[in-house]
Amino acid sequence: MNNLVIQKLDVKDIFDSYAERLEEVDKELLAIFKSNVFLIPMIGRHILDSGGKRIRPLFLLLSADLCGYKGASQALLAAIIEAIHTASLLHDDVIDGAETRRGRPAANALWGNQIVILVGDFLYSNALKLAVNQKNQKIMEALSEATTRMTEGEILQLNKTGDPDITKEEYFEIIAAKTGVLISSACKIGGILAGVAEDRQKALADFGMKTGMAFQMADDVLDYVAKQDELGKKLGKDLGEGKITMPLIYLLETATYTEREEVKGIIKRSQDSEGKGLGLALKRILDLFSKYKAIKESLKIARKLVEEAKSELDVFPASREKEALLSMAGYAMQREK
Repeated sequence: MNNLVIQKLDVKDIFDSYAERLEEVDKELLAIFKSNVFLIPMIGRHILDSGGKRIRPLFLLLSADLCGYKGASQALLAAIIEAIHTASLLHDDVIDGAETRRGRPAANALWGNQIVILVGDFLYSNALKLAVNQKNQKIMEALSEATTRMTEGEILQLNKTGDPDITKEEYFEIIAAKTGVLISSACKIGGILAGVAEDRQKALADFGMKTGMAFQMADDVLDYVAKQDELGKKLGKDLGEGKITMPLIYLLETATYTEREEVKGIIKRSQDSEGKGLGLALKRILDLFSKYKAIKESLKIARKLVEEAKSELDVFPASREKEALLSMAGYAMQREK
């Protein structure tokens, strides 16, 4: 079995082959929005109609399949994972003052910040309530750790907003909490459902953590280099919001003293001017990125994370499900533009 050669899988084919099961996840997700308070399911329908690839639920389904789980709980738990992710996006959009999400009006732009924050709180609590009903302590521990660390990550990111002295380690801590921990939980829960050994549960958790971090780092790079219609948000938005991500961290580490001071000034002015004049500032930053190969070096770090993530699955024998997970890890870098 270990010598079995599995053909490399295309990510689109993976999504297509799981389309029906992801539709079941969407049904469960809509049910999590169920409430007698009509605004809650209304906002839920708006969010579902806005699309989204359901990457986190797919990681859970693939991990459960890899471990041989055949039970009925995976669709609900995948929906719980997506509900937690959705709640975090609702809160993020309020914090960032976002006007759009995936090319459509953001929920807070339609219903206001107060309602959307409370709907996010409802999602968190209802998702965890449904998880409790599974009566599985390990699953609850994984989800509780994820939600706790996600909140810590958002607070740390806010605390480091506009801070050019943020360290690489602090950035890694932010992206681990912001994206890594929930994908890690999704993968680990797939193993928990199947009752596999602790070392395999840990391998899945570590695979998900490193994959999630690579996804976030790639997204941070795309903020500076992708075409706006492909990215789904304004180019350089992170700079305007004072979010210091890997390309800027690398630049601040390698540029001359004079250039570092210039970049620090750009970061401060970009926040103070509320985005006015961002175009010229962004052009200067991009010129410096080019000079010091900041984009290339940031992507190199992300690719290293992907390779480390893939190696975590060495404890599993070759299979179509393993190959699918490896392809999903590589998907982070396929989105480079």
